[in-house]
Amino acid sequence: MPRFTTVALVAGAALLVRRAVRGRMTTAPLWPMPALDEPVSGYGRGSTVPRKVLVTARATPADGVVELRLEGRGLPAWQPGAHVDLVLPSGLVRQYSLCGDPADPTAYTVATRLIESGQGGSREVHEQLHEGVEIEIRGPRNRFPLVGSPAYVFVAGGIGITPVLPMLRAAEAAGADWRLVYCGRSRATMPYLAEIESLGRAGKRVTVVAEDESGHPDLGFLAGVPAGTPVYCCGPDGLMEAVAAAMPEGLTPRLERFSAVATTGGTAFEVELRRSGRTVRVAADQSVLAAVREEVPGLMYSCRQGFCGTCRQVVLEGDVDHRDDLLTEAERDASMLICVSRCAGERLVLDL
Repeated sequence: MPRFTTVALVAGAALLVRRAVRGRMTTAPLWPMPALDEPVSGYGRGSTVPRKVLVTARATPADGVVELRLEGRGLPAWQPGAHVDLVLPSGLVRQYSLCGDPADPTAYTVATRLIESGQGGSREVHEQLHEGVEIEIRGPRNRFPLVGSPAYVFVAGGIGITPVLPMLRAAEAAGADWRLVYCGRSRATMPYLAEIESLGRAGKRVTVVAEDESGHPDLGFLAGVPAGTPVYCCGPDGLMEAVAAAMPEGLTPRLERFSAVATTGGTAFEVELRRSGRTVRVAADQSVLAAVREEVPGLMYSCRQGFCGTCRQVVLEGDVDHRDDLLTEAERDASMLICVSRCAGERLVLDL
């Protein structure tokens, strides 16, 4: 799928919901998390080594969407909701959800829609990643895990179906009661539609909402979702905002974003570069990275979207408006990704 950032809207413990096992209830997740000591992408991530994979197949599951099969040796296991970083030939880093079969240890499958107004990552995938091309990947990691539950609600918009698709297969295999509302501009632009309709046909679990046929989805049913039922949503910001607004009080959806958070907006502020002895002004329409690079032009960066970690800097003073998808809460106490995060006040001091 196109690059995205994950929004952690629930605490770690709240990600576990009770499920029936041999007549009793437990709080165990349906799938174990990957056996990784720490997140696998970005600056300061320890011993994790990027892997080389080969594009061995390419398909078009919908208009404007390209699917790639990436084969390699020693690929880590993954669970529904996981994603990987692709290091593109230009050096750009983009995240894509894994939408293939977790039981296949030899290959990952990703899909991305061409974003004409984007920063070039999706175009590079569409134009340059063909069969026989070798690229580097990092990951997988999972901040959108499928938890154990006897029932689920899924809402997906367009290419946002990619992290949801393995969840549907897993929920169906587990015998869970699930429902999907799948939205898109038209049926021709909605990837994996035939498989999804087939998967949900027996229980009439899938509602397809094509905008050119029936407009926007009616999300009123979410108000009646029973307490404890996980609600997963991935898609455009407008869809996720509508899902959050339609939820009953006390129930929070699990959201996966595939568009970057805004790096600008709010007010201007100052950033002191303590070791350099300089202070830069960050305008409301400017990122911290852009402002700092005017003084430190050799400063390293890569994705500029808050998920690779290359631009991570130590914060000595000031409150940070964190907008990344990489740092843990503990890491956010002392550092920030300056490509997307901003100052929550009037001044920051960086160890630069």
